[in-house]
Amino acid sequence: MLELLAENMALVWLAIMVLLLIIEALTAPLVCIWFALGALAALIAALFGAPLWLQAVWFLAVSLLTLWLTRPLALKYLNGRRVATNADRVIGAEGVVTEDIDNIAGTGAVKLDGKEWTARSETGAHIAKDSIVIARRIEGVKLIVDAAENN
Repeated sequence: MLELLAENMALVWLAIMVLLLIIEALTAPLVCIWFALGALAALIAALFGAPLWLQAVWFLAVSLLTLWLTRPLALKYLNGRRVATNADRVIGAEGVVTEDIDNIAGTGAVKLDGKEWTARSETGAHIAKDSIVIARRIEGVKLIVDAAENN
């Protein structure tokens, strides 16, 4: 049985490589492309008649080497395409209170970057209409602000 398996290792490595490529195609993040490359290296070793232990070494060595060399670059490239949304751009910007901000009463609005936001005070303090505020964060659809004079 082991001898039969050793004779057909090229087919086994091919099947492993195809399976890993299918898994890679079905998943969004880079998960197993490096191991598919390792399986390709083991497949080539099997085609040249390398012993099973050497095929396994090639599989592990190529998989780990490609993972180590390319994963940081791939993640940087994939994560580098993140574009800030309009909401992200207002953080740290100044706005004008158009309706008194009162967290207890659940009222408040701020005009910022030409848009009207429902607003709440970060500290819980009452902020009067026409005050200048700074956007600190967004919680749901509410802009959390702090009075500009507090800075």
